[in-house]
Amino acid sequence: MVTRREFLKYTGAAAGTAALVASGAEASTGKTHLDPERIGVLADLTLCIGCRRCEWGCAEQNKLPHGTLQSYDDQAVLKEMRRPDETRFTVINRYPAPAWREQPLDVKVQCLHCEKPACVSACIVGALEKNPKGPVTYDAWKCIGCRYCMVACPFQIPAYEYDNALTPKVMKCTLCSERTLKEGKLPACVEICPREALVYGKREQLLELAHERIAQHPDRYHPEVMGEHTVGGTSWLLLGDRPATEYGIPELPDQSPAILTETIQHGVFRGFTGPLMIFSLLSVLMKSSTDKRKPGQGDSHGDNRDGEDHHG
Repeated sequence: MVTRREFLKYTGAAAGTAALVASGAEASTGKTHLDPERIGVLADLTLCIGCRRCEWGCAEQNKLPHGTLQSYDDQAVLKEMRRPDETRFTVINRYPAPAWREQPLDVKVQCLHCEKPACVSACIVGALEKNPKGPVTYDAWKCIGCRYCMVACPFQIPAYEYDNALTPKVMKCTLCSERTLKEGKLPACVEICPREALVYGKREQLLELAHERIAQHPDRYHPEVMGEHTVGGTSWLLLGDRPATEYGIPELPDQSPAILTETIQHGVFRGFTGPLMIFSLLSVLMKSSTDKRKPGQGDSHGDNRDGEDHHG
């Protein structure tokens, strides 16, 4: 029979288990208090020349498969639309020039580091996190490979290492958080850009810069800073000569999808915590009962230390 003291002890253990899961759900909802001086990148697509140096710099920094810097001079790959995947965090895509302009539009594609990330909200174990300073980072140790983040992302960015059978990871740009936040350096892609098409700095200042360029050259820029409001805002901002829907960005609302994923997740875990506590309590009680039946631990044959049966 379980004593009152044992019951309280086991109840506490069960509650602790349930709280652990609930806290994991809460940690993954993306309710981060953002730093007013959080960082970001402004990509002026009208300045990009499609040199693909950013692709090489990113691969070099993140130890992804890549060739020599000279091999990225190959412009043939720009004839097809590409997407970031588990082997590359960023790619350049080329869109035809409009009638009023000779130069095509080269667009850098990678994680936009949403202000209210749906991927973070969808992650039930907190493997993805929105840093108050801006980047959306990933902790492979916590990841269980559910890939909910891939479904939730409105830009379809996170990729998965399906070919890695033992330690697969979700792969995406982290805005070089190790370099930027810990070492005070520029993101690798920004540092290597020869045309300064990429500007790194405080998000609010980048927005001011973007609007200044639009005001000064209304004939050059579409009057929209992609990422200022879309899906609640992003840390990566795009400035182009046409609407974002014409260079690969889907038409999206200003409201973040994270609001929906948080509602679903909270509903699931709110209903799941109670049964989990009961299951945990039953498990520890059963373990306790099993332990007390083991020979040599206070049963009716207490003298039978070696487990032999004397009823033979």
